Amino acid sequence: MRPSKRKRPWLRRLVLAALILAAYPASVLTYTWSHVLQSPLPGGRHGPLDAYRHTLASAVVAYTLDARAVHLVNGVMERRGKRANTMDIQNNLIGAGIGSRATRFADIEPMVARRVASGCIDAASPDQTTWLPQSAWKEGFAW
Repeated sequence: MRPSKRKRPWLRRLVLAALILAAYPASVLTYTWSHVLQSPLPGGRHGPLDAYRHTLASAVVAYTLDARAVHLVNGVMERRGKRANTMDIQNNLIGAGIGSRATRFADIEPMVARRVASGCIDAASPDQTTWLPQSAWKEGFAW
């Protein structure tokens, strides 16, 4: 007679919860990078493409969760003080606003694209996407 296996429903629930928690960021990153890799914008790090990436990802998070999640991520991931981080924070907050106002998910990317198209180097307005001068751009992407 075989000993019976003890069932551990809490372990199954824990594994399922971990998979679900991992699926959300993976889906946000997949959506964002699928657009970034197709974009003709220059400046993968610290340029317009970087601004697009931050704004788009934050818009998706704000639309699917809440703008407060973007504020939380800013506090954890963006080290204040560096010029590039200040730029990222500004673009993340613009994305959070876009995601909060969007009525349909399909509206997010076009809204982000328009905001980035009207952005500029070192934008003075907190409502305008921003990036660093071309001399500060770096090759590749910041993961």
